[in-house]
Amino acid sequence: PRAPAGMGAVPEPCPQAPLAVLSKVELRVSCKHLLDRDTLNKSDPCVLLLMQSQGQWMEVDRSEVIKSNLNPVFAKIFTVDYYFEEVQKLRFEVYDSHGHAGVGTHDDDFLGGMECTVGQIVAQKRVTKPLFLKYGKFAGKSTITIISEEISGNNGYVELAFRAKKLDDKDLFSKSDPFLEIYRIDDDRSEQLVYRTEVVKNNLSPVWEPFKVSLNSLCSCEEKRKLRGVVWDYDSRGKHDFIGEFFTTFEEMQKAMGENKVQWDCMNPKYKIKKRNYKNSGVVVLLDLKIHRVYSFLDYIMGGCQIHFTVAIDFTASNGDPRNSCSLHYINPYQPNEYLKALVAVGEICQDYDSDKKFSALGFGARIPPKYEVSHDFAINFNPDNDECEGIQGVVESYQSCLPKIQLYGPTNVAPIITKVARVAADEERTKEASQYFILLILTDGVVTDMADTREAIVRASYLPMSIIIVGVGNADFTDMQILDGDDGVLRSPKGEPVLRDIVQFVPFREFKNASPTALAKCVLAEVPKQVVEYYSYKAFPP
Repeated sequence: PRAPAGMGAVPEPCPQAPLAVLSKVELRVSCKHLLDRDTLNKSDPCVLLLMQSQGQWMEVDRSEVIKSNLNPVFAKIFTVDYYFEEVQKLRFEVYDSHGHAGVGTHDDDFLGGMECTVGQIVAQKRVTKPLFLKYGKFAGKSTITIISEEISGNNGYVELAFRAKKLDDKDLFSKSDPFLEIYRIDDDRSEQLVYRTEVVKNNLSPVWEPFKVSLNSLCSCEEKRKLRGVVWDYDSRGKHDFIGEFFTTFEEMQKAMGENKVQWDCMNPKYKIKKRNYKNSGVVVLLDLKIHRVYSFLDYIMGGCQIHFTVAIDFTASNGDPRNSCSLHYINPYQPNEYLKALVAVGEICQDYDSDKKFSALGFGARIPPKYEVSHDFAINFNPDNDECEGIQGVVESYQSCLPKIQLYGPTNVAPIITKVARVAADEERTKEASQYFILLILTDGVVTDMADTREAIVRASYLPMSIIIVGVGNADFTDMQILDGDDGVLRSPKGEPVLRDIVQFVPFREFKNASPTALAKCVLAEVPKQVVEYYSYKAFPP
């Protein structure tokens, strides 16, 4: 992306990190207690999904219209491309639709809206929020629920083809108009609509169109999870007639691979009690099933992997006296310095994936109170027992309050901090859960003094659940730092042992000075998802 003319040349972000779409996320939407805008019957809701692009809200997609229903569960699955390294803002708007005119965007048809980010939905998996009308007014008790599921690299999916035979006839003057719904039954016994087929008109032995669903959405990737199929006779007023149901599992469905077919009796429990020789209300047949599998970054995030974020700040004397406006650590009330800019840009992305929103913040290369001895891994909140700060804001405040208390010194040793975080990551790994992945952001103004120890520490760390991001602040010569970023060849320890996986990303901040904070975050975080997947693949941990 080039800068518009007149802004000064902005470098192409990260030539080595093409912005791959890592994954696609499926969003399912349902609403409760919608406002009733229609006088004669209930509202006919439809949901619009908008995404923010360069400050403008653009409509991306919209759901089907559900007739006269104030508690709709939409069958439409919204698919959004997911980028870990960006804040992606979403807005959902619910409207009462009026048949032919399509969805009006008039105020009187607006049933409410809600905003959130893709990262929030992904990290929480299920988000329920109130709907708001214009000017921040609540839309009565209306709520919207978004459930997210990820399609692994667009591959972890299954293709199904269903038909039915000899269904009960529910219509007086014509045959039933059947459609099929598949539900997944969750651990709390609630049912998630996985798919709703099209309606086949006037046909008691319908063949429905084949469809694809992700394995995650069909059965949460658990073959024995119970599934419920329901066949309905369509009614245009929204009062569909129940024909029958059947229960199955993905394990059982898989018998339909190849030449085989699997079939179920479609049962109406009421008829079963009432009618003595009731056999069924028809049969449902699974004609064919095909599967594709692969794991991705989001599998791990959604499997409960937490990202733990640590920032390490260089307090060596080469930064210049913080009281002097030329210093890289100068606190300007009107303009954050480069350290703060880099910290906030990267930290804001990471905080969506860290459930406790507590970040470890460390400093190195300064003399610290009370004895003013040089330390290469001190907590900037000066609490040796707990170096965590509350959110990015907490880190910023600790940074600003620690500057006057310390004396900038040297040398620039980063191995102690890498080793410190690696120790925590190793303890985490021993729990076998490996549910935490550590990102260490090192902000430094110069060339590392302890290069041999740093290389050794990085090789050790490459076996652990961690990634290291180094942002070079200021105008020093960072040639040596490029060696640590294994993009030009494999990084080796002083003894010649190679890293198990490339875990370091180095970026000079000056290349992004005129670019937006999001460009910096994109560049430094673009490699992380790949590094997470590589780590878990080496360990053979499924999500």
